[in-house]
Amino acid sequence: MNKTTERLFESHEIRKTKKQKSAFIDFVSAGAEELGYECRVEKGSLGSRNVVVGKIDSANVVYTAHYDTCPRLPFPNFITPKNMLVYVLYQFALVGVIFLAATLVELLVCAVLALFIESDAALTAITGISGYLTVIGALLLMLLGPANKHTANDNTSGVSLLLRVMEELPEELRGTVAFVFFDLEEVGLIGSSSFASKHKEEMKNKLLLNFDCVSDGENILFALKRGAAPYKGAISEAFAERDGYKVQVLDKGVFYPSDQAAFPLGVGVCALKSTRGGLLYMNRIHTGRDTVYNEENVDFLTNGAIKLLKIVNNNKSK
Repeated sequence: MNKTTERLFESHEIRKTKKQKSAFIDFVSAGAEELGYECRVEKGSLGSRNVVVGKIDSANVVYTAHYDTCPRLPFPNFITPKNMLVYVLYQFALVGVIFLAATLVELLVCAVLALFIESDAALTAITGISGYLTVIGALLLMLLGPANKHTANDNTSGVSLLLRVMEELPEELRGTVAFVFFDLEEVGLIGSSSFASKHKEEMKNKLLLNFDCVSDGENILFALKRGAAPYKGAISEAFAERDGYKVQVLDKGVFYPSDQAAFPLGVGVCALKSTRGGLLYMNRIHTGRDTVYNEENVDFLTNGAIKLLKIVNNNKSK
């Protein structure tokens, strides 16, 4: 790891409270200004604070990553970007677990209170309320629970990648790119939605690559929205496969639930593992097992991001 990445893990791996986020923003701002970039914080919905490095209006490419930290959960967020059926079934299974827990709570409450309450109506009402409170509590835990202390992949990997590109980008290219660190991705893409609304005209025809969970897996996937399809060739050229990595650049039959969704030319970038049958998947995130930081992934994507910017700049200058 370079010194910036080491400091990121040592002092800013958890970015959930206002104080932790403020310390991270100061860290990024100081580093950006030392490198000669313009840096500012844009406030958005629900108190979100997006860190914008560079000038959006003059950028040919925008690189993004969310910096907020998810709650720690007993089960991982399991994502299969090329198989919607498996993804949906997993989500239904999680819902089923929550409602099963609510049912068990209701049965326990009913059994205990039946010893003290003779009114069937009162017993039914209290039992039902306990079930509803269990469901609400589970949902709040998933959104607002204690911070996950391990965020190597989600999304310290994406944050570290942006910082690496900022540092390694030749000075003559720095005026043609912008970097945005989004807030409140984990509670519903709040930061990116606010940014997209504020910069609607500027981002209408601008390529955006969003790096989210890029350090755990040797399969690198680029999930393109329809508007970004003309850039398939440039992305494939910039991030050409090499030993140990398989790269897929797709604009059909793929989905990735992250911040690029709010932008017409958005591209979601992630690293995935593969089953023997070829199912691409992401696991471990949102749990204490999110500890895998493969620096080779970040090296590969950093070099590709710099090369892509050069390609896009050259094409626009023709």
